[in-house]
Amino acid sequence: MEQRKHWWNGRWGRVARKDVYLRTSGDQWYVEQRAGGADGVSHFFEYDSEDAAFDMVRALLTGTDEWRELSVRPRER
Repeated sequence: MEQRKHWWNGRWGRVARKDVYLRTSGDQWYVEQRAGGADGVSHFFEYDSEDAAFDMVRALLTGTDEWRELSVRPRER
């Protein structure tokens, strides 16, 4: 599975931090919504197209948080 994008709401701490990840594997696209940092609770969504996955990402990034896109490390070969 390859991580394509990562967004963070810019807040620190288990209670306030939220992350959204966009990943792909073959023809499938996955969105993970995580609350509470690395040890937090995640919800996963699976899509057959990149467009559908991005629609979910856009919906998750709405609201009052100041979302930031974080860099994704290049894949090692």
